[in-house]
Amino acid sequence: MEHGITNSADSVNVEVIEQAREGNGNNIEESPTNVKKSYKGGWKTAIILLGNQALATLAFFGVGVNLVLFLTRVLGQDSAEAANNVSKWTGTVYIFSLIGAFLSDSYWGRFLTCSIFQLFFVVGLGLLSFTSWRFLLKPSGCGNEETKCNEPSSVGVGIFYLSIYLVAFGYGGHQPTLATFGADQFDEKNEKHRNAREAFFCYFYFALNVGSLFSNTILVYYEDSGMWTMGFLVSLASAVIALVSFLAPYQKYRYVSAYGNPVIRVTQVFVAAFRKWKVDSAKEDQLYEVDGPESAIKGSRKILHSEDFRFMDKAATITEKDAANRNNHWRLCTITQVEEAKCVLRMLPVWLCTIIYSVVFTQMASLFVEQGDVMNNKIGNFRLPAASMSVFDICSVLLCTGIYRQILVPLAGRITGNPRGLTELQRMGVGLIIGMLSMIAAGATEIQRLKQVTPGQKASSLSIFWQVPQYVLVGASEVFMYVGQLEFFNGQAPDGIKSFGSSLCMASISLGNYVSSMLVFMVMGITARGENPGWIPNNLNVGHMDRFFFLVAVLTAVDFVLYIMCACWYKGINNVEVDDMGNQQEDTEMISKV
Repeated sequence: MEHGITNSADSVNVEVIEQAREGNGNNIEESPTNVKKSYKGGWKTAIILLGNQALATLAFFGVGVNLVLFLTRVLGQDSAEAANNVSKWTGTVYIFSLIGAFLSDSYWGRFLTCSIFQLFFVVGLGLLSFTSWRFLLKPSGCGNEETKCNEPSSVGVGIFYLSIYLVAFGYGGHQPTLATFGADQFDEKNEKHRNAREAFFCYFYFALNVGSLFSNTILVYYEDSGMWTMGFLVSLASAVIALVSFLAPYQKYRYVSAYGNPVIRVTQVFVAAFRKWKVDSAKEDQLYEVDGPESAIKGSRKILHSEDFRFMDKAATITEKDAANRNNHWRLCTITQVEEAKCVLRMLPVWLCTIIYSVVFTQMASLFVEQGDVMNNKIGNFRLPAASMSVFDICSVLLCTGIYRQILVPLAGRITGNPRGLTELQRMGVGLIIGMLSMIAAGATEIQRLKQVTPGQKASSLSIFWQVPQYVLVGASEVFMYVGQLEFFNGQAPDGIKSFGSSLCMASISLGNYVSSMLVFMVMGITARGENPGWIPNNLNVGHMDRFFFLVAVLTAVDFVLYIMCACWYKGINNVEVDDMGNQQEDTEMISKV
């Protein structure tokens, strides 16, 4: 089979079967390219994937946006316990993204990985719909503000948790792989395609928020009024449509095969370096690399040598033992393989600095909702569900995305000389600052809410629309932080771990949720002593949730300082491109300091 990229439709059925399997898991082998024949790709297929993202997100947020109220009203959990459980569940959603990325990069490829995880997603939503109807919502229509549900059975609770974690597994493994699969529809060697690829990530996050708009307005209203099963069934229908629409045009996608197990490759670098610990690293021109324009990693471009982490160069240093057997990759690795491991190490400090921002982001699904639930949410005779306030976050994302693409990018491009406007690192820094401001706004709102609490009343007289600034600020910060993360980690990740790069964004959200849960636990452990109810008690009117918001704001400010240091230290990846004449040329990903 010839390698390369064509639009030919010859042998398409055979190709699609091979593309669905995408890779045999071999670790390292010489291969000119990993892109299959018979692709079309481009915006036609990218738009289909954007639609899939919107539908899948609608289904996911149909469960997640109101989950904290389902736990308190239907399962009878208190506020702190429910907020912690939501944080743990949301964290698990995004930690599963690493599993999806690993399977996609190593063995299954993007298409098969997305298909399988979406099947789990559909099964989880179906089981959730059945469980809520059959076991939990007794009497019928309970779970609203007025009607409490009966004590749930242990069987019902067990199946409920199984179902929501199947939803977590399916959506978590699907989303980052879908983002990378969408980027695969564009050829990085083509300048127009490269610009389109960058725009895709922006529209990908735009589609995510379009999908969640329905969940956060119409679905959340019906669920809040006790029609939980209907809401879950709508989510199930949306997930089924997403899966069918994803599978239908399988012959039109541009496919990229799996590259082999990156964990093994990175491990080989550290093992080889450790085994030659006493060996002096060779000079750059004496380090080992295969001949020819292609690297030894299946389908991956070569990466130029970098000067940092010089101890890892020992893995590419040729000794007398290595000269006899250069195929033992546990002793001798190529420069590209070593640089792949270096890229992972370089990205980690930047990634760690994004976790605190995810602590800010996760408050929307937990404490923001609980705060809104004890505010004046009446508009005449209509009761506005607290979770529906996230529509202001969504509208902020949609509006700020347009402003950024159409106004800020051209303006910043003229000022900085960078046609992309702000670099990914700069955008992430701006996102941290705006996220910090959202926590300050939330704390200020809580102070005002507590001032207008009437003894004996559950809800404050303060209007729920005081929450609008904190939601709008979170939405604006997302455009800078999460879109910047998607572009940065996918663009800076070597070819062999692109899905892993995309999954780092979701893994950041995962750990942010776990950190948020830990913070709530620690804060309550320290502040709820004796007769003191603590900062986040079951009755929020006697607590001080404002102090928790200000604590997160301080942590974000400290994190911003550390982020500046990491961003200034970071160096971009240097890929080697091969033109149509077979000549090699350096392709340095554009990364500027913050």
